[in-house]
Amino acid sequence: MNYERLFQGLAIVLVLSAAFFYWQGQTDAAFVAAVLGAVSFFISIRIQIKDRLAERSRLQEEVSDHIHSSEE
Repeated sequence: MNYERLFQGLAIVLVLSAAFFYWQGQTDAAFVAAVLGAVSFFISIRIQIKDRLAERSRLQEEVSDHIHSSEE
């Protein structure tokens, strides 16, 4: 399952609901929805960064293994 896309979609839905609540004059609900939308967005960014770091680490290990095997 692609959690990055899940949280991005959730962020969009929450921001749209915040706009709707604000339009209806329910500012407390709009605030809560906007905060949860922002949190969802930043979680999706965190997942992207975590995946990139894992990929970079894996590539560095492959290069290191290749260098060590060619020295022998």
